[in-house]
Amino acid sequence: MSKYVELTDLELMQRISKYDSRALEELFERYSDLLYTLVKKIAPDELTAENILVEIFAIIWKNIEKFDFETGNVYTWIVTLARNRAVESLRRSRDSSSTLDFYDDDFENLYIIPYLSRDIDTLDIKTAFKVKDKVEKALARLTDAQKYVIHLAYYDGYTLDEIADKLNIPVETVRTKVLTAMHSLRENLLQGQS
Repeated sequence: MSKYVELTDLELMQRISKYDSRALEELFERYSDLLYTLVKKIAPDELTAENILVEIFAIIWKNIEKFDFETGNVYTWIVTLARNRAVESLRRSRDSSSTLDFYDDDFENLYIIPYLSRDIDTLDIKTAFKVKDKVEKALARLTDAQKYVIHLAYYDGYTLDEIADKLNIPVETVRTKVLTAMHSLRENLLQGQS
């Protein structure tokens, strides 16, 4: 068994920051199935999902210095990175005009690479899998309308303005619906813990 298997996610990230390619391979082994499942829900097709998965780890390799080693929130950072990259790909596939910004390093730094609040609790992949059923039950308890606005925002990558246009309702109503849905989800999670 490789010594890398025994390393924590944070230790792998620290080794990646020293350009240890074997650490990146181990991170890929740990996260690729999870990230592919997430990306596939967002990406327009399987080939795009596969390409995005490869890009995610290239972005990690190239931008490891942008990871906040003090918080050590590897799981949340990587999942958010994957979601951001997949949503951006989906947006570009929806908008064939040239209204979108050119995708370059500056764009990636601004819109793809996550900058997480230090107030967010650290979550590791093992804990995430342990609470998966609780989260799914909490989501199931939302109303259909709440699930829909969360889906539009999180998986379809629509902005509040785009959701308002799609649903033909004011932006403030959309904002309220999203906040209400997130509050309900939080309450459902807390009730599931008791």
